[in-house]
Amino acid sequence: MKKILTAIVLVTSAGTASAADMPSAAPYQKAPYASPAYNWTGFYIGAMGGYGWSDQARASIGGLTVSESSNDLKGGFGGGTVGYNWQGGSWVFGVEADAAWSDIKFSESAFGATVTDKIQSFGSVTGRMGFLPANSVLLYVKGGYAWADNEVSATGFGVTFAESRFHSGWTVGGGLEYLFVPNWSGKVEYMYADYSNANYLTSFVPGGIGLGVTVNTVKAGVNYHFGGPAVARY
Repeated sequence: MKKILTAIVLVTSAGTASAADMPSAAPYQKAPYASPAYNWTGFYIGAMGGYGWSDQARASIGGLTVSESSNDLKGGFGGGTVGYNWQGGSWVFGVEADAAWSDIKFSESAFGATVTDKIQSFGSVTGRMGFLPANSVLLYVKGGYAWADNEVSATGFGVTFAESRFHSGWTVGGGLEYLFVPNWSGKVEYMYADYSNANYLTSFVPGGIGLGVTVNTVKAGVNYHFGGPAVARY
């Protein structure tokens, strides 16, 4: 028994010495955090919707034009957006087109008849310039060409009348866009548009009655970006 115990002591001592000679494992090191650097360059497409209201209404008859402040035209809208961005450092430049179906309207009833003015659809083609205070946040301004398809209708005494006209004009505004993942962004935007006069009721009034309006809109939207993937920044 003494020989067995002596052998156990010898084996144990040898194992302990071998373990002491083994190199120790390197301490665990946490990988550095990768901050994504978003790429804004490329095409994008999206959906948007919001609310609009008139700011000023104009009417011209026989060369005389009358304008007044009016927020009577009001309602919601929804549509789509397509555009292209170029990013250079902290600046983003682009072109954008949008169009929306609209329920911005006003109705007035008197003497048994109802007259309605309704912007049925509208849109714009604009240039856009923005600054990146953070790589995923874009603050921008935009401006350019605006259009609207407007209808004036009347119903009463068993008769319905409607005339649609295309209005051209200009628009300016700005907003904030946020890339919450590399290819998807959300935005909020305000725009002011001035739609020039177009002539209505030319069959009833010599020269017609010219109507024009300025409109404010606020909208929210989401865009999908076809640009390259985000590049990791350490």
